[in-house]
Amino acid sequence: MDKGMATPPITTQFVQVPHGDLKISAYLARPETSTALPAVIVIQEIFGVNFHIRDVTERFAKAGYVAIAPALYQRTAPGFETGYTPEDVTIGRSYAQQTTAAELLGDLQATIDYLKAENLVQDGAIGCIGFCFGGHVAYLAATLPEIRATASFYGAGIALRTPGGGAPTVTRTPEITGTIYTFFGTEDASIPPDQIATIQTALEQHQIKHKVLVYEGADHGFCCDARGSYNPTAATAAFQEVQELFQRELGA
Repeated sequence: MDKGMATPPITTQFVQVPHGDLKISAYLARPETSTALPAVIVIQEIFGVNFHIRDVTERFAKAGYVAIAPALYQRTAPGFETGYTPEDVTIGRSYAQQTTAAELLGDLQATIDYLKAENLVQDGAIGCIGFCFGGHVAYLAATLPEIRATASFYGAGIALRTPGGGAPTVTRTPEITGTIYTFFGTEDASIPPDQIATIQTALEQHQIKHKVLVYEGADHGFCCDARGSYNPTAATAAFQEVQELFQRELGA
């Protein structure tokens, strides 16, 4: 999405998403209108709902969506956010390793229910986008029946494991009912070509509407302009694909 384009004003705030006894902090950004709109759930990296994830959330709001980024570490590290140093990676991974697929899916469903209860979302038009850890979680989220479109960016481990243990997330591919685009880089050592091929084979075998996009020379985190691995060429091309996906499947 082009940050240089003139955009309508948006409002931003932290809200509380109820999920049983848990209150999930979530960053909500939306155009200044009372009209229900298509919605995008932004799924964090291992670094929490930090400045970069909030920026991505605001970018979708400026593009005409209600955008919300729930804190996926609410149980173990409420309020956690950090940057991109090696030490930050270590602590972020430690929190990600304490999550489970069932809890993550429950939190995302609670976020969907919140959007609907607050009359924020238009006609069930809901998509999601996730990066890194969030890219893996986005693949899980695609199995929720109300998710029409998913953009999963460099989600490591989809072909090998699932949060909390159990069969690899890729085995849940038949549960995907919407359209999913996955994004990878050729220089990402954490997701080698054989794992990308496993994902593509599963999507094709189960006739899921999809694209598997691999960017030459791009490393893990290539869409994050706060990381050393940022690749503006790949990032621009990838976000053009996301825009096309969400505009077609959700409208804005």
